Amino acid sequence: MKSTLIEVCAGGFEDCLTADAAGIKRVELNSAMALGGLTCTAATLRKVKTHTKLEVICMVRPRGSGFCYDTPELEIMFEEARALLEAGADGIAFGMLEANGTIQKEEVKKMVDLIHAYGKTAVFHRAYDVSIDPYQSIETLIECGVDRLLTSGMEETAIQGMELIRQLQKRYGTKIEILPGGGINDQNIEPFLRYTGVRQIHSSCRSYRFDPTTKLGRVDFSMYPQEHSMDYEIVSTRKLQKLIDRIHNIYL
Repeated sequence: MKSTLIEVCAGGFEDCLTADAAGIKRVELNSAMALGGLTCTAATLRKVKTHTKLEVICMVRPRGSGFCYDTPELEIMFEEARALLEAGADGIAFGMLEANGTIQKEEVKKMVDLIHAYGKTAVFHRAYDVSIDPYQSIETLIECGVDRLLTSGMEETAIQGMELIRQLQKRYGTKIEILPGGGINDQNIEPFLRYTGVRQIHSSCRSYRFDPTTKLGRVDFSMYPQEHSMDYEIVSTRKLQKLIDRIHNIYL
């Protein structure tokens, strides 16, 4: 087995500092993690690039819920992608589906062409995991020139989806990078890597931080269930280091 790259799912500048301090090389930069990650700001990206050595893949996602976008939403996505690329993004993570769950081929190809015009990396995110056919979808992405696919193997977690991930890596790993994400941690990483044969993973190493102003008086701005109703999401230094150490031990 060769070494494994960890991509950290970052919700903001502080998460990027945590990743950089731990020796991580690449992050996916988002906002609104409670919604699954939305478009980050160019201001945050510039600050990350100024204060870290990270490769930064920027999320371009205009709203929560699904991935079937109307024309104004698509126009905004292209403008956001262009602004982030101009601000120094090393790549863009995006996803677009038709209402029937197939890949929105024309728009995906346009986005890939835009990203590649800047010499950067085109990543199709977990919109893939709700597409209707795993093999038809990945072949369409390859045809469109997508460089990397983030996937949980069409299951809630990559651990549950590891059989499909194994098949994708085996069949298509020389044509598109397979980046598994969802539920991967220091406890399950070794059997997952050995079974799937992948060489990179995506992890949030999720923890939470308390904000006392989340609920005051009669107004409630909570985003998470009761246990974390006063919190927001951050990358855990402890969980990230445990994951790094576990991967390091695999290759000793």
